[in-house]
Amino acid sequence: MDATSHGPGHDPGGHGHEKHGHGRHPRGPASWGMAVKATLHCLAGCALGEILGMVIGTALGWANAPTMVLAITLAFLFGYSFTLIAVVRTGLGLKAAVRVALAADTVSIAVMELVDNAIIALTPGAMDAHLADTLFWSALLGGFVVAFLVTTPINKWMIGRGLGHAVVHSHH
Repeated sequence: MDATSHGPGHDPGGHGHEKHGHGRHPRGPASWGMAVKATLHCLAGCALGEILGMVIGTALGWANAPTMVLAITLAFLFGYSFTLIAVVRTGLGLKAAVRVALAADTVSIAVMELVDNAIIALTPGAMDAHLADTLFWSALLGGFVVAFLVTTPINKWMIGRGLGHAVVHSHH
């Protein structure tokens, strides 16, 4: 190696391109704190969409299936939107930001929605409960708690491999 060769991974401009961005994402051990933060971020969007969908469907007297479809659709929409807005604020173009949001959140939102909706669907009477019923809210919120507990270790595993929310962190 001569004086001008700095070896692999060296960024002579000091911009951190080898570590952050340009298709490469940080890999290595992910902390539980990082996984919790990523899961809470995802949960915020999921919860907002899910609650809004369940409230709209229930208030309009819709059947269970269309209510769940609306809730899941809104959960994905809000979940992706939160990441999309944050990444666009870093200066990334819209097309690239959409790719980042899809890569960062798809697995996390999908697991959360699967767990949460399974709990709601399997809780006797929860889908037929009204907005004023404690059962409606306890099943919905209880589902979020269980979904958080299931999704956090998945996010930790993914972040440690440079996947999921590690993609977002490479743009901050």
